[in-house]
Amino acid sequence: MLTRAGERLAGWTTLRVGGPAADFVETTTRPALYDAVRALDDCDTPVLVLGGGSNLVVADDGFGGTVVRVATAGISVAGDADGAAEVTVEAGESWEELVELAVQEGWVGLEALTGIPGTVGAVPIQNVGAYGQEVAGTIAQVHTYDRLERRFRTIATADCGFGYRTSAFKQGPSRYVVGAVTFQFRRGSLAEPVKYAELAGRLGVQVGARVPMAEVRAAVLALRRSKGMVLNNADHDTWSAGSFFMNPLVAPADLPAGAPAFGQPDGRVKTSAAWLVERAGFGRGYGNEQVSLSTKHTLALTNRGGASTADVLALAREIRTGVKARFGIELEHEPVLVGCTLG
Repeated sequence: MLTRAGERLAGWTTLRVGGPAADFVETTTRPALYDAVRALDDCDTPVLVLGGGSNLVVADDGFGGTVVRVATAGISVAGDADGAAEVTVEAGESWEELVELAVQEGWVGLEALTGIPGTVGAVPIQNVGAYGQEVAGTIAQVHTYDRLERRFRTIATADCGFGYRTSAFKQGPSRYVVGAVTFQFRRGSLAEPVKYAELAGRLGVQVGARVPMAEVRAAVLALRRSKGMVLNNADHDTWSAGSFFMNPLVAPADLPAGAPAFGQPDGRVKTSAAWLVERAGFGRGYGNEQVSLSTKHTLALTNRGGASTADVLALAREIRTGVKARFGIELEHEPVLVGCTLG
């Protein structure tokens, strides 16, 4: 376990902003991860568990406690019964590398979730989703340390509280430390039916069609690159925390005229945050030389090379206020804010 003080957190987030941590600990095994958090809790030390830093905005003042970085590794396959595979992956493994492996091995259900930065331990927290797939569709169990009950807990999917970009882990952000995730995959060569019209168009098929997983992954990567959503050190459009605002869920009566609408089981409709942002007057590239919307994708707030956290939040507030004034809808931010708020 590596420990150092004053580590600047801008170097550990994809947005590349954030001040220093009072202390920084790197753990390489699941027991070491759990032990580190438990010991810090015993001392009443504030803890920030850090994975890939892809969905994180840290204050310019930094974090006054201990950052515990998850650098664990390991993938185990329990078996292959009835055309299914049960795969347990340690929290520190690269998400993109897992998706690539799943496509190679014929594990169906992650192929449209490619190009998303970060680690495996973060995906159940956000219930990561894209292009018609959600990670909840393949998760069987989440292995955790419960900081409230001070014990190890393996939580079945039904008890994870998965919803649109949320989970029980996100709703109780200080309670659980994710140590590993067990996935239940169906084996095959064809992807899940294509649900997303943009992806179907890229593939040249109808919505509902099934095509080889490798083709779906390649198409999604191409789409994400075209939007600046695949990390590239040389491209400032990728210096972001991904989509900063979530697609809002609204009552049908509150849906603006002409806005995209996707019906939800509870009777509400999901609409496009990008559509709202653009029509409220914030186009691609809106901002200044420090921080701006991506030139490729209006939901990504990007660091143009010299941004501070204060710069990022100021632009986010301007956009949120503008959308509220234009449409009466208040956008919710997707990244986790540490030591700062949108007010």
